[in-house]
Amino acid sequence: MTVLEVMERVGVTDTGRVLAYIKDALEEVNMITETHVNTERIDITADQRFYEFPDDMIKVLDIRCKNHLNVDNEYRSIPRMIGEPVRKDADGN
Repeated sequence: MTVLEVMERVGVTDTGRVLAYIKDALEEVNMITETHVNTERIDITADQRFYEFPDDMIKVLDIRCKNHLNVDNEYRSIPRMIGEPVRKDADGN
């Protein structure tokens, strides 16, 4: 289906608005269906809490760490924390 066909079906004459709606819809579909999944590897640093993520990232699917709760040099998922932490961090956050 072309942009012109979408415009005719919706009854809108503003091309810029229709293109913005189409781009928004494609991004929503991408978030739901998890297409174009890329793997990023970031080395962790001792005593560093915050890390930079790619600007084009939409959501994090999984974070894994080597030797987390094992000694077999395996990568295991780090469980997601839901809610506020029980103890405050040393940096006050």
